[in-house]
Amino acid sequence: MSEEFDLVVLGTGAGGSAPATKCREAGWRVAVVDDQPYGGTCALRGCDPKKVLVGAAELVDRQRRMQGYGVAGEARIDWGELMRFKRTFTEPVPGNRERALEKAGIETLHGEARFTAEDRLAVGDRELVARHVVIATGARPAPLGIPGEAHVLTSTDFLELDALPSRIAFIGAGYVSFEFAHIVQRAGSDAIVLGRGRPLGHFDPDLVDHLVAHTRALGVDLRLDTRVIGVHRDGNDFRVEVEGPDGTQAFSAGLVVHGAGRTPDLARLDLARAGVEFDPKTGVVVNEFLQSVSNPRVYAAGDATLPRGSAPLTPVAAHEGVVVAANLRNGNAARPDYRGIASVVFTLPPLASVGIGEAEARDVGIEVRIQQQETAEWFSNRRVREGAGMVKTLVDPDTDRVLGAHLLGAHADEVINVFALAIRHGITATELRHMIYAYPTSGSDLPYML
Repeated sequence: MSEEFDLVVLGTGAGGSAPATKCREAGWRVAVVDDQPYGGTCALRGCDPKKVLVGAAELVDRQRRMQGYGVAGEARIDWGELMRFKRTFTEPVPGNRERALEKAGIETLHGEARFTAEDRLAVGDRELVARHVVIATGARPAPLGIPGEAHVLTSTDFLELDALPSRIAFIGAGYVSFEFAHIVQRAGSDAIVLGRGRPLGHFDPDLVDHLVAHTRALGVDLRLDTRVIGVHRDGNDFRVEVEGPDGTQAFSAGLVVHGAGRTPDLARLDLARAGVEFDPKTGVVVNEFLQSVSNPRVYAAGDATLPRGSAPLTPVAAHEGVVVAANLRNGNAARPDYRGIASVVFTLPPLASVGIGEAEARDVGIEVRIQQQETAEWFSNRRVREGAGMVKTLVDPDTDRVLGAHLLGAHADEVINVFALAIRHGITATELRHMIYAYPTSGSDLPYML
C-alpha cells in the first residue's frame, strides 16, 4: 500500500535540511529518509568531529613551539579522552535531529531508499509516492580498486578510533590525508601519506609546496610519487604494497586509511528507474535551478550533485538546500551563487583559499596584479613561533576588485572569510586596505597582503 507525500528528501545533512523544513512550513506533507544516523556527514563524521581533534592537536603544537620561549612543561594528547570529548558533540546529534524533524511534523524513515518509478520510492516494505524528491545523499569514499581494499578504513572509521597505532598510512594526498596526518603526528604516532602527483590540487601550488616542506619537517612521511597496489593483513598489522620511482616496495602499518577522494553516493538509489540522469563523478545532472534535467520532479543539493562552480563543502550544500527549497515552494526562480566560496585545509597551520588562482587567471587570459610574500616573520606568526607562513593575493588592476586570496599561516582559516566577503560583494582592495582593523590581530595583516 503506497503513501503519498508532497516531498521526500533523501538525506538528513546540510543539503536536505532546508527543503524538508521550509516545505513543511508551507503545509506540505514531507518525509525524510536516511540509511545513516540522522544529521549528515559534517556533524557526525566529518567537519565537526575532525575540528575537535584539530583543536587538541593545535594546543599541543602551540605548546611545543613555545617551549623555551616562556612556556614550560609538556602537553600531550590522550587519545581516549579526546575521543570521549569528541563524542559529546556527535552522539546527541541523531536523536536531536530526528526529534526536531518529528516536532515539525515531518515523517522520519530509516533505511535505504531506491526509486521504483519516476515518482515512487521503496524504503524497506514501504512505498512512497512523491510529488517531488530532493536527493541530498552526500558522498562516499571513491573505490580504490586494489587487492585488500576491505582492510582500508574510511575517514568515518578513523574518527571513531579508541586508540592509535604507532604508524598509520593514508592513501591519497588530499584534504583528509593531510589533516589526519597532522593530527596523528601531534598525537605521537607516525603518519605516512601516499599520493600520486601534486597534492591538494585545488590550492595554490606555491603555498602547497610551502605546506609540504613544513609537513615533512614535522616528521610526516610524504610520498607524492607513490601508487598503492595492495593492502594485506600481516599479523596484527598490515602490509602496504606500493609502486614508486624505485619500483615495487612494501612496508608495515598498524592501520591504513582512505583519503583518496569521494564520489556522489547514488549507486543504491536506482536512478535509472526514475529517469534521473547522473554522472558517477559529478552526481545528478541538474539545470541552473538545481533541478534534474531529465526528471523535473527531482532536485539535488550538496555532494550528490556538483554543477559547474560548486564545491563539495558543507556551507555550499546548505546554500544549495535553501535554493532548492525556494524553487520547490515558489517555482524555479532561485539560482545558487557560487561567488567567493572559501575552502580550508585544517592542517597546522591551516591552508586557505578563495577565488581564482594564478594558473587559472593565466589560462583564461585575465590580467591580474599579484602580491606574494612569505609571512613567517610577521608578528601574527612570529609571536606564536609559527614557522610556516605565506600569502598570495590576486587583484584586477583595472577595477581594483579582489579576484583571489591564498593564505598559509596562523588564523588563515578565519582571515580567508574577509577575502570571501570582498569577492562576493565587490569590496575593492583599496577599501580593504583602508579599513581600520582591531590590532594586533591576524585581520590587521590584510593591508600588507594587498
